Amino acid sequence: MEGNFKMMAKTFYGFEEILAKELRNLGAMNVKAGVRGVTFEGDTGFMYKANLSLRTALKVLKQLKSFPVNDVNDLYRKIYQIDWSRHFSVDHTFAISFTGRSQGIDNTVFAAQKIKDGIVDRFRDDHGKRPSVNTREPDFHFVVHVQKGRCFVSLDSSGSSLHHRGYRTATNIAPINEVLAAGILLLSGWDGQSDFLDPMCGSGTFLVEAAMIACNIPVNINRKGFAFEKWPDFDADLYEKILDSCWKKTREFHHKIIGYDKAPSAVEKSIDNVVNANLDDYIAVRRQDFFQSEKPVDGPLHMVFNPPYGERLNIQMEKFYARLGETLKHGYPGSKVWFITSNLPAIKHVGLRPSRKIKLFNGKLESRLLHFEMYAGSKKAKKQSHGTQD
Repeated sequence: MEGNFKMMAKTFYGFEEILAKELRNLGAMNVKAGVRGVTFEGDTGFMYKANLSLRTALKVLKQLKSFPVNDVNDLYRKIYQIDWSRHFSVDHTFAISFTGRSQGIDNTVFAAQKIKDGIVDRFRDDHGKRPSVNTREPDFHFVVHVQKGRCFVSLDSSGSSLHHRGYRTATNIAPINEVLAAGILLLSGWDGQSDFLDPMCGSGTFLVEAAMIACNIPVNINRKGFAFEKWPDFDADLYEKILDSCWKKTREFHHKIIGYDKAPSAVEKSIDNVVNANLDDYIAVRRQDFFQSEKPVDGPLHMVFNPPYGERLNIQMEKFYARLGETLKHGYPGSKVWFITSNLPAIKHVGLRPSRKIKLFNGKLESRLLHFEMYAGSKKAKKQSHGTQD
């Protein structure tokens, strides 16, 4: 059995430190956060566990080689020198993704072509035939990155992006990415220790991700499969042991997770996705216009949501965000409120001062994750009460 090896988990901008924390909590070694990625070390079983459990990872890549590279011809030579038959056979299909730039390597399409040539030429010279390229559903997906004169060759252990959790079959317009939703929840400090509300729940992504965090459910438990299951060295018994171990770490949740949406179609889709995730015991969704609502519980409430914006908003932006602020101020005392928006000018119309603003990207849209602390009573009274407690 192979010992520890280098891996990288890819993520969104702004989630690097959260992903690093997730990896450390899972037991990864030598964890180092970078830009949109975190490097770490672990064994085969840990690779299986990382794919099953990481909430903020988009991919888990197994690093095969790294070497200095001068130009595209040098890249071809060094790719050719790798014994590719150790990783896959002529009967498998493969695909190449190439990213990065370096001196002598500035055309990503040409570089990817040279890498492909190096692989198939080596197979043809060693075995008299070559494997086929399949860009849509390859058996093996190799990810090559060049940076500052160094080349990193990795094998994608995940397959399709890990945001494809497997529970979301029904979606609304522009649903929030599942990894983005999980990262926002973790940034907000959600830990399952209070009641939770998404007052504009759309297709229910925040609700499902919040329940999985609260119950410590492995996030990709409903997924159809992973790329590593196609590898010749896939250890099905080990995978089952890892899966069983992840299940044993789940926990009960003793609060409420509630979703509102004013559109009947959204409520229906949310409920479908909650049922697909087997979380209907924990989540209640109902038709409700947030602007006509009040806090649904007596105690502390954790709120996270993704209000409509941009092309999805067919009403006046200023009025919408002003009403949002008014509803929070008058109807939701004692609540921790977080929402993401890419409509940056709209933030000032909320009429509340955010205690935190975190830069994120929703797709290609630069966004802000905002935190508002809605105190029960005035903020001044809250501070005075804290000051007189000792």
